[in-house]
Amino acid sequence: MQPWRTLEELDTPEGTLALRQRGERDFLLTIDGRVLMSSMLHRSEDALSRLAIERIEDRPRPRVLTAGLGLGFTLRALLDVVGRGAQVDVGELHEPIVRWCRGPLASVNGNAASDPRVRVILGDVMDRVREAAHDASRRYDAIVVDLMEGPSRGRARVNGHLYGSKALASVRAALSPGGVYAVWGEEPDPSFVELLQRSGFDARKVVVGSGPKHVVYVAQPAVARGRSNDVVPRGGELPHGKPSSLPSEGADIRRRQRR
Repeated sequence: MQPWRTLEELDTPEGTLALRQRGERDFLLTIDGRVLMSSMLHRSEDALSRLAIERIEDRPRPRVLTAGLGLGFTLRALLDVVGRGAQVDVGELHEPIVRWCRGPLASVNGNAASDPRVRVILGDVMDRVREAAHDASRRYDAIVVDLMEGPSRGRARVNGHLYGSKALASVRAALSPGGVYAVWGEEPDPSFVELLQRSGFDARKVVVGSGPKHVVYVAQPAVARGRSNDVVPRGGELPHGKPSSLPSEGADIRRRQRR
C-alpha cells in the first residue's frame, strides 16, 4: 500500500493543519495529528445536506450558508440538491483550505468551490449568522454546519460560541420563515436537541451509520399549533419528511478521530 505524503501543512491555533494524499484520489485532512476528514468516507456530508435541503426544495432561489469547507464534500452535496438558482455562502477560517479545494481536491469534490453559485467567505461563520440576524434582506433559507467539532457536553468553549443559547438565538433570527438549521455531530448529544427546543426550534436528531454513531440535527423555528396541519407545537420533535433520503442502515460514514 502506498504511504501518505503531506502536500502542505500550516500552524493554526488548534494545531498543525495538514493535507495528505495517497495515490490519485485518497486525501486526508488532519489537525494536530487527528483525522478530521477522509475522501474515502463522506456519506455523513451527503446525509447532512439532503436532510436540510429536502425541507426547502420548493424554493427556486434558496440562500444557503454552510461551514466549514473541509474537503468540499458537504458543499458538493448541497450543490447537487439545491438547484441552479441557489446562492451558497461558505464560511471557512483557513485560506489554504479554500486553495486546496480549488486545487488538488477539485478532482474529488467536483470543483465545488469554483461553482458559480458559491461565494467563499473567509472568517467565522457566526459573523455571517449575526449579520443575517440583523438584516432581513440577508436571511438564509438554510444554515448547514459541518465543523470539526459538533455539539457536545464535553466541549463547553466550542459549544458556547457555535451551539449555545445566544448562538442559537442568532441562528433563529438569521433564518427566513420556514428555514432549516442542520448540524453535523460526532456523537449523539440529547442535551442539544433539548437546547434547540428551548431556543424556539422544532428539532430532531438522525443517527447515521454503524460503528461510530455520527448524528445530524435538523431544526426549524417552531410554529404555533393550528397554523398548519403539518407543524408540531413548540418544543416538539420535527418529523422527517422523506424516509427514502436517509442513508442506508449500516452505512459507514466519516470517521473522525478524537484526541
